[in-house]
Amino acid sequence: MTFRGRISGGLVVLEHPLSLPEGTEVKVQPVKKRGRSGEKQDLSDKLLQWAGKCKGLPSDLARNHDHYLHGGPKRDD
Repeated sequence: MTFRGRISGGLVVLEHPLSLPEGTEVKVQPVKKRGRSGEKQDLSDKLLQWAGKCKGLPSDLARNHDHYLHGGPKRDD
């Protein structure tokens, strides 16, 4: 079984109350930090790592991606 929690005031505070017998031996392992703030990265954070990396793309790519990807008509609006 795995239980999640955080350190607060030097003590492990579990996310959900748990009744274990007094003296139960437990193993505590820190969870590897992820993302900028230590929280798990969401999709937008993962995609932002690629923002601005591509060179030589058309300046209207966002507006006309259907044209460039699928051959649809170009939009001029």
